[in-house]
Amino acid sequence: MPDTFQQLADAVLAGRPATPDDALAVLRADDAALLAVVAAASRLRRAHFGNAVKVNYLVNLKSGLCQEDCGYCSQALGSAAPILKYSWLSRQDALGQAAAGLRGGAARVCLVASGRGPSDRDVAKVTELVGALKQEHPDVEVCACLGLLGDGQADRLRDAGVDAYNHNINTAESHHDAIVGTHTYADRVDTVEKAKDAGLSPCSGLIAGLGETDEQLVEALFALRELGSDSIPVNFLMPFDGTPFEGTWELTPARCVKILAMARFVCPDREVRIAGGREMHLRSLQPLALHVANSLFLGDYLTSEGQAAQADLELIRDGGFVVLGSAEERAQRPVDPAIRRRGAGTDVVPNA
Repeated sequence: MPDTFQQLADAVLAGRPATPDDALAVLRADDAALLAVVAAASRLRRAHFGNAVKVNYLVNLKSGLCQEDCGYCSQALGSAAPILKYSWLSRQDALGQAAAGLRGGAARVCLVASGRGPSDRDVAKVTELVGALKQEHPDVEVCACLGLLGDGQADRLRDAGVDAYNHNINTAESHHDAIVGTHTYADRVDTVEKAKDAGLSPCSGLIAGLGETDEQLVEALFALRELGSDSIPVNFLMPFDGTPFEGTWELTPARCVKILAMARFVCPDREVRIAGGREMHLRSLQPLALHVANSLFLGDYLTSEGQAAQADLELIRDGGFVVLGSAEERAQRPVDPAIRRRGAGTDVVPNA
């Protein structure tokens, strides 16, 4: 069996896309073969991303008060989860939150607001914030996550300096109606397409542990590959009390690693991000998961606390990885060839 995963890695590196059967074989691998799965998947991770880890930071601009009924979400209509609820942060507060993440090493700030989708006034708030953020931090990547987009809104975000747009499909089309009823799977795909058409980098991922079958997990990943998602956040269900998924525990640390490995085989050159729920579900296997995934969120999430940011950075360093954009990562980048300005054809003494 270990040779099977190395052969799959060989094939993917040679340009043969993984098939649904390949993905199922990874997902259903015996736990005893977990290290063999990781060893094979890590070859793809290293080939495309080296030893760099992209650090992302979430700023929850508006929390709770959502009219959508997504069963997994602590902010959804009908949720009794005891979360923080507030309307839009002030620009100063939002900038302060973003700056904290950047000081911690984040390369991308994700600006998130709850709700079905933004009004034009909401888009104006975000574009003004993005302009101020990029004025203070010119090199920062900005990803917006505001819900379902209307016509022209993606263009306005792009023109303001937004680099990417996140809108997760969350689960397979065949499972979508079991977890939400206030919008359709097609609505979600439409927003990803609007973002792509506007020139924004599409960021779309999934949530594992929603009662889906193995086949539906595979279905969702292949849908993300077809959508052309540049970055794929892999979330693991956090079963908040007061939501329909309260008390739902379907995942083990080993299964979570295999889900991440499956994503790497299916989408070898895409950013695979360990997202919400990693601390409670991966637990002590978080370091192992970084040999498959190349991205994570730093610190806290939208309504739940993550482990200490310093622990995240130690997790990266202790695994032999470097933060993308850090001095350590820049030092190991290839150096452009130096143009000769001495010796033959010049008046300068040759290098001899």
